Amino acid sequence: MDFTFTEEQQAALEAAKAVFAGVVPDGVPSPALTPGAVAEDFDRALWTKLADADLLSLLLAPEYGGSGLDPIALCLVLRESAKVLARVPLLDSCAAAYAVQAYGAAELKQTVLASAARGETVLTVAANGRTGHDGAELAVTARPDGDDWTLDGVQTGVPWAYDADFTVVPATAADSRTILALVPRACPGLVLAEQFSTSGERLGELHLDSVRVEARDVITADGAWDFLRDLLATGTCALALGLGTGVLGMTSEYTSKREQFGFPVATFQAVAMQAADRYIDLRAMEVTLWQAAWRLSSPDRAGAGNGGPLPVSGDVAVAKIWAADGVRRVVQTAQHLHGGFGADTDYPLHRYHAWAKHLELALGPAAAHEEALGDLLAAHALG
Repeated sequence: MDFTFTEEQQAALEAAKAVFAGVVPDGVPSPALTPGAVAEDFDRALWTKLADADLLSLLLAPEYGGSGLDPIALCLVLRESAKVLARVPLLDSCAAAYAVQAYGAAELKQTVLASAARGETVLTVAANGRTGHDGAELAVTARPDGDDWTLDGVQTGVPWAYDADFTVVPATAADSRTILALVPRACPGLVLAEQFSTSGERLGELHLDSVRVEARDVITADGAWDFLRDLLATGTCALALGLGTGVLGMTSEYTSKREQFGFPVATFQAVAMQAADRYIDLRAMEVTLWQAAWRLSSPDRAGAGNGGPLPVSGDVAVAKIWAADGVRRVVQTAQHLHGGFGADTDYPLHRYHAWAKHLELALGPAAAHEEALGDLLAAHALG
């Protein structure tokens, strides 16, 4: 059994390291000192660099200007982006484009994918529903309107909603099917209300009042929303792993230099044991992440088998449980080991703590995924 990454995946990783090498986590005002959003827009200059490095088209087929890689490659890039708190809709746009490629009609693919690969079209996903606790597909209803569809409902906490060209909105039709509608940023019946993440980024609450979406911009294929939701959750785990890795590195450097009683505090047993516990968290986050990403990359991603007795959503749930709990423990321990210095707003650790809280809760906290995993175990006999 070979656990190494392929040459193509390694090449994507090296390209990502080169692009993110010049990014500084404190390139925008501190969320602790800013009453509103830390910036009006995401980092467009960095977005252009990602497009020039072909990192926005990793998952897309060559016919759309892509590299034809898999979610593992995307997660490698996402991990690097989170180490420096890169302010770009990399996960949302790439995941949405990949879902369009996998499940969309030919006309929609031709309209969206090539421009998304070049970074010209930015996509995001309304994945939090009305409250953040219920399924996102339940927050919006879809009804046929001739050949088109009409949407009504509310989606909260949509990342990059003010900046993306299209928001992918899951909605439930009368026959209980879940469809995905690509809703343009400006259209009749759509109203955006500002919300703010703990990281200081501007989110959007989407109010849809009889929003008409053309049939060509709607995905009705079975399994499309399940796949997109699992990919978003797995990508969030990659972001949490990257953030946690960056924070533990900061903590190691600080405790190696900070002295008490004439010795670096890193040599104290209590400090070393806490750091070791967080290292174990990161390794658990890593192995569960790659398991979920591998399952998503496999041809049998829709069901059980080819990697385990549970559907891929079971592996995603395990990964998100570890990511949510693990990233919280890592940043809390880092704050503790930094002492008062960790709360200094001139030092970037507080930013990582704010981002970690957002990632912990994004697409459901650990408890929500524990419940989902329990339901899967009850529904699938193991043996």
